[in-house]
Amino acid sequence: MSLFARYQPPIKNKPLEPISILAPFSGLIISIALVVFFLIRWYILEGFLIKWIYGSTYTELNEVNRRGFINHHIAGATKLLILILAVHPFINVTFLESTFNTPFAPGSNVTMGDVLIIVAQSLIGMYIFELIYRAKLSPVAVMHHIGTILIGQSAIAISLKLDREPDADIEFILCTVWGAFDIVSEFFPHIAIILYRVYPNRHHFLSKVFIFSCFSTATGTFCETVVAMWLFGSLWDRWQIAFKVATPLLHIAFSATQIHGSLVFWRMYKRQQQLHREEVECPEAKEEENIGVALVHSAGTDETAVHSTSTLTVAEEKSKCPSYSERSC
Repeated sequence: MSLFARYQPPIKNKPLEPISILAPFSGLIISIALVVFFLIRWYILEGFLIKWIYGSTYTELNEVNRRGFINHHIAGATKLLILILAVHPFINVTFLESTFNTPFAPGSNVTMGDVLIIVAQSLIGMYIFELIYRAKLSPVAVMHHIGTILIGQSAIAISLKLDREPDADIEFILCTVWGAFDIVSEFFPHIAIILYRVYPNRHHFLSKVFIFSCFSTATGTFCETVVAMWLFGSLWDRWQIAFKVATPLLHIAFSATQIHGSLVFWRMYKRQQQLHREEVECPEAKEEENIGVALVHSAGTDETAVHSTSTLTVAEEKSKCPSYSERSC
């Protein structure tokens, strides 16, 4: 640990203290957060706002994609709000001289710890809402969300017994580091999926969006590893043996899920690149396909014959352009 000894974070010399007087009321806070998410989803987003903004782009989605579309709006907005509220207490408590009991603003009764507890529960509530609301989630996303919920709640719970858990406060701070990088690196991917639903045929634009999302999540994972392991190593003498073993394993698990997300965006980037190349090389095939589909929808009589003719035309264009492939959203 000699490498870490040269750069000591101020947190190493801070006293052991309760995070916040709100910590025992975590259940109430997370319940309020879930109720707020429901009200926003039911009465605002699904009620009128999403349809008013996106129109047919939203209404023509199937139920699975529609729920995902709304969830990305809720998750993105929640993370942005948390970032605005928490950046001040997070930086001051983790890297500067403030403690959990430092007033959030001069003369305020609200402390840094109060704000960190509220935003932590809001983030956990957002993940619970997503697990309940989304119609389809990948196994990796499920494991990431469940892990975040359990670890975050455990860090707050053990802080209620500081005499038995002397490393509870630094464990909570390490969780805020994970949460901060999760919010920053995964905010743009929410925007990327929304843009993917709004502009499904702008392949060149989407390829740039997805490659940026890929590198943003990968860079966030790298920076998170550097900062988290620096704090973990600097506080090595304060950790109990259980956390000395569990913390690196948990970090590896979280990093693996984030790397998986980067790989998903890389594959989406390559797919959009392929579609863009085909669009440039064989614009006639795409044009003929669109004309055929339009004829099918507008014909009042022999739709089968029209569809057969359009299919034949597209097949002829495919033979001229071997790289042409079927597109699906």
